[in-house]
Amino acid sequence: MRARYDFSRSVRNPYLRKPKRQVTIRLDAETIEYFKRLAAQSGISYQSLINLYLRDCVAAKKRLKIDWAT
Repeated sequence: MRARYDFSRSVRNPYLRKPKRQVTIRLDAETIEYFKRLAAQSGISYQSLINLYLRDCVAAKKRLKIDWAT
């Protein structure tokens, strides 16, 4: 190992378009199981499926209809 490295001529990874951020969210067990079953059928990780679904909601500008019982 060198004591110091020269990164003055380094470049960013050209294949990394949009890095993902790690977040912690709480999901119902049924929701996780649903996406895990879909993941097993499709061969995609369940985290990626959840991300794809949420990205689709953003692209379609879907709005959640909440009707709170009073």
